[in-house]
Amino acid sequence: MSRIQVLSRLRPDPYIVALLATVALASVLPARGAVAGGLGYATTIAIGFLFFLYGVRLSTREALDGLKQWRLHIVVFASTFVLFPLLGLAAKVLVPGVLTPELYTGLMFLCCLPSTVQSSIAFTSIARGNVAAAICSASFSNLIGILLTPLLVAVFLFTGGGGVSLGSVRDIMLELLAPFVAGQLLRRWIGPFVTGRKKVLGYVDRGSILLVVYSAFSEGVVAGIWGRLTFASLAVLLLVNALLLAIVMMATMSTARRLGFARDDEIVIVFCGSKKSLASGVPMATVLFPAAAAGVVVLPLMLFHQLQLVVCAWLARRYAIHRELEPSNTADS
Repeated sequence: MSRIQVLSRLRPDPYIVALLATVALASVLPARGAVAGGLGYATTIAIGFLFFLYGVRLSTREALDGLKQWRLHIVVFASTFVLFPLLGLAAKVLVPGVLTPELYTGLMFLCCLPSTVQSSIAFTSIARGNVAAAICSASFSNLIGILLTPLLVAVFLFTGGGGVSLGSVRDIMLELLAPFVAGQLLRRWIGPFVTGRKKVLGYVDRGSILLVVYSAFSEGVVAGIWGRLTFASLAVLLLVNALLLAIVMMATMSTARRLGFARDDEIVIVFCGSKKSLASGVPMATVLFPAAAAGVVVLPLMLFHQLQLVVCAWLARRYAIHRELEPSNTADS
């Protein structure tokens, strides 16, 4: 491996750098007063537009056709919406000795989120897995997550002081589900236009999320969140995230093999079943939680997102190497 290849693999994700820069900006120059009020309206519009675009992009036919591989999707669904929340509940023993209540709320919220779409499909492709199944599974997870995540958060955090209310669940249905449904309904007419401008709209997506992050952390800084967090608590949170990711990846891999799935389907189960969506999570946190708490709530998700990208990139390359060495693949080449 050349030195350039090594350096390219060690290069940080530009989007993560942008997220961290946004957090730093909000920490130094948080929005206050009338600016914060205007930013709140802009954030609401940005979140609605994000989920409108998700609705336009998601092919309902692909998601429904993918239900034919129901065994695979059940395993991914169980990992995303059953195993993760159970591990989140188990992590409550770490409060308050290891995790602060605020960070635990963020960790539990992370465990209730749907899987990613883009990175799950990308890593499945790199690993030479079943890409069609990954598209269906990840899309199905996000479709269900829009409805299920607020309900899980309400069940697990409503009585636990997480700041979630039934009114918040209603708001997320209106602010997220309604634009998503509108996007689905209009997909027939504007789908080709949106699909043909993926690069430009990708910047819109990420820019909208950066705006939401800035707004959330501004509220948190004004409320004094950094006074309640230390470097040690963030380091511990990173270790807890790493342990959570390791447990889920080992569980999904073991389950796929015990149930006799083919290697290409195992890859789908591991990558789709072990990820959590930053793109969906940040807007949902802003709607579900009080503005002053949202900044802390998304911290575990931001750390987990970076961690899952690094680990999955390494694992995808390992899978790809093993796939190349398999007899059937060698014969085909």
